[in-house]
Amino acid sequence: MINNERFWTSRILLNIMISYLNGIIQNKRNNFVIINIGGVGYKVFVNEKLFSELKLGSEFEVYTYQHVREDALDLYGFRNLEELGMFELLLSISGIGPKSALGVLAVAAIQDIRDTIARGDSSLLVKVSGIGKKTAERVVLELRDKVGYLAVSGVAGTTCDISSSRDEIDALIALGYSLQQAREALQKVDSQITDSGERIREALKGI
Repeated sequence: MINNERFWTSRILLNIMISYLNGIIQNKRNNFVIINIGGVGYKVFVNEKLFSELKLGSEFEVYTYQHVREDALDLYGFRNLEELGMFELLLSISGIGPKSALGVLAVAAIQDIRDTIARGDSSLLVKVSGIGKKTAERVVLELRDKVGYLAVSGVAGTTCDISSSRDEIDALIALGYSLQQAREALQKVDSQITDSGERIREALKGI
């Protein structure tokens, strides 16, 4: 009888997916916060960087991922849909659980994570506790073509082909510039310039 009740309870919960919350931070403990919404407290796990920035009593708007297990139902929170999307992509990789995926989001800005994966570089991922070299390489291999288009233009909504962007960034890094410097320089290049060689030359002028 108990098992049957658990089965139906889990079925009901699966049909009530919580995707967004907006409330007051009632409490903070380790790697989660309690959000008070109309007198109901929601426990939401967040990454270390976000956790350190949240203040008790402040309003918190968060997009959530509902992780369902046989013995638990956990909520993971994110600043925006872009972070949520990356989290879901990471979970699709064998060997990456919610805690490791949260750890990835804490080590760098979301754009830097996307750039690193798109370039086939796993060095950023191995900095995360619980992710070894083989797992990091698997993440890069499986997600390299799924991280979407990299924004390399300063014009909102304008993007270039991901392979072209990767080549341009690699070329600047080969000249001794950091990933951040390369990305920022390319963002300043006129979006009307589409030739990679010309884009690189223009980027160099701005560094």
